[in-house]
Amino acid sequence: MQIHSLFDLQEYIRRVLALNFQQSIWITAEIGQAGRSKGHYYLELIQKGEGEELLAQASAVLWAGEYRRLRLALGADLDAVLQTGLQVKMQVRVDFHERFGLKLLITDLDPSFTFGEVERLRRQTVATLREQGLLDRNGTLPLPAVLQRIAVISSEGAAGLQDFLEQLRGNKFGYSFDCQLFESSVQGKSAAREIQSALQRIAGESAFFDCVVIVRGGGARLDLAAFDNLDLCRTLAAMPLPVFTGIGHDIDETVLDLVAHTALKTPTAVAEYLIQHNLFFENGLLQSAAQIRSFAEFQVRIHTMDLNNREMEISLESRQRLLRAGQQLDHWEQALPGLAAGIFKTQTSLLNHAEALCEALSPQRVLQRGYSITTHNGKILTTIQSIQPGDALETRLADGVVHSVVEPNPGV
Repeated sequence: MQIHSLFDLQEYIRRVLALNFQQSIWITAEIGQAGRSKGHYYLELIQKGEGEELLAQASAVLWAGEYRRLRLALGADLDAVLQTGLQVKMQVRVDFHERFGLKLLITDLDPSFTFGEVERLRRQTVATLREQGLLDRNGTLPLPAVLQRIAVISSEGAAGLQDFLEQLRGNKFGYSFDCQLFESSVQGKSAAREIQSALQRIAGESAFFDCVVIVRGGGARLDLAAFDNLDLCRTLAAMPLPVFTGIGHDIDETVLDLVAHTALKTPTAVAEYLIQHNLFFENGLLQSAAQIRSFAEFQVRIHTMDLNNREMEISLESRQRLLRAGQQLDHWEQALPGLAAGIFKTQTSLLNHAEALCEALSPQRVLQRGYSITTHNGKILTTIQSIQPGDALETRLADGVVHSVVEPNPGV
């Protein structure tokens, strides 16, 4: 059995690869890791299967000289493509070294492939959200009348965050805003996960905020890939608060922009929107106050006129009543002597009649007409049942008094 040394084996592999891969070839892969040192780019390329299992992995390098050449040809798109998590199409030369092993030397890249792949995934995410009814869900949330308590998601050192805060603080209307920062990276492989986590924390404290704002500064087109993440967009769609985005791009629109309640181009534009929203509310209050004041003044004028009319009516009515009362008093003043004389005459006649009647019915007149009055113990006797034999009686006649004693009745 023939035995080979490790060097012999490695040299054999190098010759085989050199023989079969004499020319550079184009490959597609995902950048699993990316790093830069002394101008060289070191990449770890991977390929995943259906279940995200790792099917293949290889190291690649873009030497500083090749980078400068490609940078001149491709511009800023080159740096945008060399990011962790992006699908890339690159031209590589297979290199194998007995000591350092297999390495792919990058000689060219096609940024349009990466941009196209990002766009394909973006459209797929939009279609999924639309099918699930999540695309417009956050946009239907009503905005509070005043947007003042703001949960802000951004990187603490981001220029876009500073622009946003300065625009709010410097508003000429003197509005006060309470902004609480939920720090998160806004680009790179971890951005989608960190923003999603920040949204979940805010949802748990939603009672303390009026809205959510996600801001960042400008950057390359591929820096927006994190904002097309399906799980992130689902989380935003389910937020109980309206979400505003201002991620610093005048042309590109991310899926997160589509799902958000309101998407604006820049952090400054978001701040200005919040200021204008509150200004609209204040103007509404001022208009309502003016309407109330105008209505009140109108009511005061109407009631003042009514009071004046009533004052005139009362004055006229009181004068008329005084005049009528004076006339009535004059009438009674003239009629009173005649009435008093008539009443005096009538009462005098009645008194004379009563006097004559009393005179006619007096006991003395009755006695003079032949009647007598018998009394017993000072009481007028009206029946024999009230006396007994032996009782002393007194009988008064017109010309004197007769005394008698009751004797027994012999017939009894």
